[in-house]
Amino acid sequence: MTRPAPPGDGRRLLVPLYAHPAVNPGAWAALTALTAAAPGPHAVVLNVADGPGSRPDPHFRAAAGRLRAAGVRLLGYVDTAYGRRPPRAVVADVRRHRRWYDVDGVFFDQAAAHAALLPRYRWLVMTARVLGARTAVLNPGTHPDPGYAALADVLVTFEGTWEDYRRAGVPDWTADHPPGRFCHLVHGVPEGQQAQVARMAGARGAGVHCAVPGTGANPWCSAPLPVAR
Repeated sequence: MTRPAPPGDGRRLLVPLYAHPAVNPGAWAALTALTAAAPGPHAVVLNVADGPGSRPDPHFRAAAGRLRAAGVRLLGYVDTAYGRRPPRAVVADVRRHRRWYDVDGVFFDQAAAHAALLPRYRWLVMTARVLGARTAVLNPGTHPDPGYAALADVLVTFEGTWEDYRRAGVPDWTADHPPGRFCHLVHGVPEGQQAQVARMAGARGAGVHCAVPGTGANPWCSAPLPVAR
């Protein structure tokens, strides 16, 4: 059974831009322009090479510096492989992101959704905070066991296409949490529909979202268009 959650703002943007600044400078220029828009990004996910990479990347360091100077929160991308990746490897990525790119927080991607792994993700979030992460995001990409909502600052409860998003439901338990706790990431969004995604996210109790036109294997290779209030 699903029902709409209490309306949220739906306007804060969490942007996963998975494109190299030297390969796709246009996407990064668009993101830089977006920081001057109202509202600008709440946070941007830095993903060098499905994580921080094996060594510091000067292009990403420069891009991170520009965003930081604009007051944008930076999150380091860390893959958890739905709980299959060794915790030590996950923590090593958190350390590298903090040391090389001075990120504010961590974006734990491919997070598990079932209750059995709650203790593992609780430990990962706590360890990230000890290492200096002020913001922790978990991305199972679907509504997980309700216990996950207590672990992170933001929980990504939808990641998928615009067509799937239009049909998506919201479980009852989400209404027990503030909208800022939830994020919806939507790709394949037709031009002119970004505001509609923001409205739908708000109506479904998600105060954070991102809507991009990209499709294919990496739909997050372009910056979202600004959504006017």
